[in-house]
Amino acid sequence: MSGTGSAQSNEPVNNNDQKRADPGRRVVYVSRAESFSACHRLHSPSLSDAENKTLFGKCNNPNGHGHNYRVEIILKGEVDPVTGMVLNLTDLKQYMKKAIMDPLDHKNIDKDVPYFQNVVSTAENIAVFIWDQVRKELPNPGLLYEVKLHETNNNIVYYRGDWSD
Repeated sequence: MSGTGSAQSNEPVNNNDQKRADPGRRVVYVSRAESFSACHRLHSPSLSDAENKTLFGKCNNPNGHGHNYRVEIILKGEVDPVTGMVLNLTDLKQYMKKAIMDPLDHKNIDKDVPYFQNVVSTAENIAVFIWDQVRKELPNPGLLYEVKLHETNNNIVYYRGDWSD
């Protein structure tokens, strides 16, 4: 330190302040979670029955199997200076009901959801489906940051849209 006689502040430095173009604008992540129950069978029409059995094991059971899924929708956006919100969570709850709960809850995903007639109903593909459905409902689809789908307590999929977006 040079001997210029300048005083040094004891306040912590927040390096994020240097990165903000407009300190009045704040970007916040908002999350809402829902749970739904559904059954499915992991089976690819592109593979033989033997290949499906080898690849998917017990999840290829012809009668299917069920899960109690937990899905989190994460939005990213600026806090509106008037409402103090990125999006009203009551509205998000309704968008999620229409996009997720109505088509998936207590359904056989492979038989009741047309999207999965030719798409294997893996957790990855279910997360993509949910992403597409939620984006259709949001008044500003650009707010959707992430879909986090818990198929089980140990198996979790994250989807943040196509890389080309």
